[in-house]
Amino acid sequence: MEYKTNINYRKEKLRQLLSVVIQHENEIITALYTDFKKSEFEAVVTETNYVLSELKSTIKNIDSWAKPKWVLPSLLNFPSSDFILSEPYGKVLIIAPWNYPYQLALCPLIAAVAAGNQVVVKPSELTPNTSAIIFKIITEVFDRNHVEVKEGSVETSQQLLLQRWDYIFFTGSIAVGKIVAKAAAEFLTPLTLELGGKNPCIIDENCNLKLSAKRIVWGKFINAGQTCIAPDYILVSTKIKSKLVEALKDEIILAYGENPEQSYDFPRIVNKKNWLRLQSFLENEIILFGGQSNASDYYISPTLLDESKLDSLVMQDEIFGPILPIISYQNEKEIESIISRYEKPLSLYVFSNNSKWAREIVKKYSFGGGCINDTIIHFSNNRLPFGGVGHSGIGAYHGKLSFDTFSHKKAIVKKGLWLDLPLRYAPYRNRLKMLKYFLKWS
Repeated sequence: MEYKTNINYRKEKLRQLLSVVIQHENEIITALYTDFKKSEFEAVVTETNYVLSELKSTIKNIDSWAKPKWVLPSLLNFPSSDFILSEPYGKVLIIAPWNYPYQLALCPLIAAVAAGNQVVVKPSELTPNTSAIIFKIITEVFDRNHVEVKEGSVETSQQLLLQRWDYIFFTGSIAVGKIVAKAAAEFLTPLTLELGGKNPCIIDENCNLKLSAKRIVWGKFINAGQTCIAPDYILVSTKIKSKLVEALKDEIILAYGENPEQSYDFPRIVNKKNWLRLQSFLENEIILFGGQSNASDYYISPTLLDESKLDSLVMQDEIFGPILPIISYQNEKEIESIISRYEKPLSLYVFSNNSKWAREIVKKYSFGGGCINDTIIHFSNNRLPFGGVGHSGIGAYHGKLSFDTFSHKKAIVKKGLWLDLPLRYAPYRNRLKMLKYFLKWS
């Protein structure tokens, strides 16, 4: 079990993984396109390059991350040296989603291996071609007793969750996240849940309208809206709503053409079930733009909805598709009344030229992470934690935090032998005054 104790062994395995994923990059890109027509550009930016970047960063930093961390000792323990050891949890289960099936399987895996764990990865059955490539890559690099890929249906995930694990890492929906949390609770297993929610995008009347629209369209419709941190709905000042709508229309056409179905850059919905779910969201809604669909190809065009009612189907749960409701507000009280209807979101976005107002907004509401004057780019910085709060998730990862997520932090005090203060030992007699003095300075 060299992977548990030998840092050099872990590093060498990560180097081998880096070499193999580079060799198979074109196969991964092809698999992603076959599964749901993800373009080569999006595949590289959001999947393969992200994995390569995470691998390189981990290989570069694993030695320093794994070193014991010395901390200032307590005066009460004098003389001593105190430090924190990072040890692997043990057997780790990673359940990956279908929307970014390569990246969201490999990145947690990289961190779990770096931390010294034994890992089982369950890729999504909804993206079978990508799942097959993941299996191919992992079996080429790792011994089965170290890292194993379990392909299969929902039943496979259910069977895996019946087993005892030392750590579980799940990315997916809130509904399934609750199932995973219940299974983990059976064995008191620690876990990370990366979920989602209804992410608001607040547009102030004082903003750069054209650039705001461009960045919203990019963040919303990349991966056909099947992104957990995509803007879920827009809250826009009534004073600029009509101008924003026109700007959004213009940017959609610039990005995907007059007929996005013919665009190589616009993916498809992953399967029939999700396509039907999204289609149901369009019923009884006022469509400002888009709304076209094709059942044979699981296509739904980039769609803008006008003033969706808060109790409508589209506003009940996370949309997770290329549908964007636009709701106007007149004051901050209305913003608060709408956002407070929902659980804490994974992301929040605010567009404004008023920096003070924008900062007040991001301080006021609780959410996983977000941006001022942009969307989804906070995910790309591995020095920032990525994770939710409340119903949008438990725990966070990326960069060093990923290593820490898969490591138990063991506290150690090494006590000196050359001096042994009698203060702590019974009989205590009249030592309380002296004890309080030490406690004051400790």
